[in-house]
Amino acid sequence: MVANWLNPNAWALEPEQSTFAPTSRWSNKDMDPVPVHLRTWATWNYVAYWVRDIIVAWELASSMLAVGLNWRQALAAIAVGHTIIAVVMVLNGTIGARLHVGFPVLNRSSFGFWFSYFSVLSRVILALFWFGVQTYSGSECVNQMILAIWPSAVRIPNHLSPSSGITTRGMMCYFIYWIIQFPIMLISPQKIRYFFLFKAMIVPAAWIAILIWAMVKVPPSISLANQQSTVSGSALVWAWFSSMNSALGNYATLAVNIPDFTRYAKNERAQYIQAILIPTLFTLTGFVATGKVLYGQTLWDPTTLIANWNRAPKFFAALSYLIATLGTNISANSLSAANDMMVLFPRYINIRRGQIICAILGGWALAPWEILASAPGFLNFMSGYTIFLGPFAGIMYWLVHKCKVDVPAMYDHKGRYQYWNGLNWRVAVALLFSVFPSFPGLISSINPNIKVGNLIHIFDIAWLYGFFTAGFLHWSLSMLFPAHETFMDAAVLEPPLSGSEGAFHSKPAAGERRDENEYTNRISRE
Repeated sequence: MVANWLNPNAWALEPEQSTFAPTSRWSNKDMDPVPVHLRTWATWNYVAYWVRDIIVAWELASSMLAVGLNWRQALAAIAVGHTIIAVVMVLNGTIGARLHVGFPVLNRSSFGFWFSYFSVLSRVILALFWFGVQTYSGSECVNQMILAIWPSAVRIPNHLSPSSGITTRGMMCYFIYWIIQFPIMLISPQKIRYFFLFKAMIVPAAWIAILIWAMVKVPPSISLANQQSTVSGSALVWAWFSSMNSALGNYATLAVNIPDFTRYAKNERAQYIQAILIPTLFTLTGFVATGKVLYGQTLWDPTTLIANWNRAPKFFAALSYLIATLGTNISANSLSAANDMMVLFPRYINIRRGQIICAILGGWALAPWEILASAPGFLNFMSGYTIFLGPFAGIMYWLVHKCKVDVPAMYDHKGRYQYWNGLNWRVAVALLFSVFPSFPGLISSINPNIKVGNLIHIFDIAWLYGFFTAGFLHWSLSMLFPAHETFMDAAVLEPPLSGSEGAFHSKPAAGERRDENEYTNRISRE
């Protein structure tokens, strides 16, 4: 019995008969295009999906106050950043809703079959970190709930080192939240939307109650008037750009892999609501961050704010935050990591197995309490990984191929997206000039003793610099040195010779596509 479990073949997944891949090594059921009967997400599901993240917006707005901006400057940075990211989100989400394929597979059309693994692996690491961060945030909710029920829990002795960044009680709460979260992670992407709808009814109600409470305790005429900027001149300008970059970084991950969720859309129009919802929702949420006036300090963590409340409101507010963090962690982090790990090892990992691996590695192998130890540390982390995600978003599907891609070829390592030995050198050049200039600033932000002069300002706008630089270079090189075999007149959704063994290995040029009108008509009917 034990020997069977240790045998890798015992864990191998059976491929679907309808799979696009030539062998089970390249795909599985969860990785294939979503069939019609599983395309269940409507507009309201995407509304519910985004409502889950209002806590993150609170943390971001309050962190901006902590680094010296006033409320007007912070809200402007949030509004501009989220408007930009919303446009990118809808553009990249449309191809997922149109072709019903996830980010790790779609990425092969731009990066090349083998080079795409670089972006996928990078995304796995980021998702694991984010999973740990949100799990820690959820554990703080558990901590407040326990203190509301048993106030004596505050006297639990700490047996951990002060330098660890977490106490014995904190570790206990972390484990409890992890246990609560784990079974919900096993819900399929099609059915998790019901949890989002439940959360969308609970979280906004709690948020409105907090807004009313804050305005009663400290009217806006007092709270907003007393918040002044503590920086000026060029320091203020770069602090604002850095804060806006953090707003972009807040959802830069999802801007890249949003096709992982829009692939389940009933039609591509269902996800257009994101263009309006994202900037509106998170700008209004940031307006509520008034903890500084109430308690004499910048409380960038909402659970620290509610710690000052009486037991009953503390418990129910913490419960609403817990539900919100569950939605964030499962949808944006564990599902994303699972999709990426599935592409790395499609024969052995599907979405459910990938989420289990994420729960173990992201939940325990990392130390999220170190990341969230201070507000500047939080901003540095948010800004830091955007040096990769900005370029990744800029190299996506719109400028060059305009969504006209060959879906079956993206599952074939010998297909049209080989480019040069599986690597699109145009993308490699774009990444070289869009990522590396931000490294000196990233290093300096981690270790302030390392001085890099004005180079640090490139890091302050890392997402914007990377997005536009990579996008422009990728488009320019693709127009000057086109990979002709990757350009088509219309998207292809199915193998041209379904059932024919040789269908996967043919690489006809744009003018040689077979039956493309049929696939164009099929897209328009959907």
